[in-house]
Amino acid sequence: MGTKRLQAKCLCGGVRIDANFEKVEVGVCHCETCRRWTAGPFMAIDGASNVVAAGTDLIETYQSSGWGERGFCRVCGTSLFWRSKDGEHYAMSAMLFDGLGDVRLTQEIFIDSKPSWYAFANETEKMTGAEFFAQFAPQQETPNG
Repeated sequence: MGTKRLQAKCLCGGVRIDANFEKVEVGVCHCETCRRWTAGPFMAIDGASNVVAAGTDLIETYQSSGWGERGFCRVCGTSLFWRSKDGEHYAMSAMLFDGLGDVRLTQEIFIDSKPSWYAFANETEKMTGAEFFAQFAPQQETPNG
């Protein structure tokens, strides 16, 4: 399939981000931190690389854990990304991209934190918070990256 270069922008257009993705699939995080940050589940395209941003003076970050931070536009408030503190791992908000085409929602994490009053209709891979941390997070970290 190859790498796909996607372009994203915030609501006001002040922040524009280009990034490469090996796979263009949407994942959802239901953790409390993501739900408060986005006013709903965080829908993201994971694994962004070669991330190039314009309007970087408008990007603010919030350190949400010992290993991750969240980026947002300081003008319009758009949630832009979650990234590891070392900048090596990005999950970009799927809602930033125009024209994604026929992408699939493939994964939900922190499924055990999801409120009971909403659910996605399609079948996805589901992971609890403990399963996610066991597989991906640094050993000393606790939930809500």
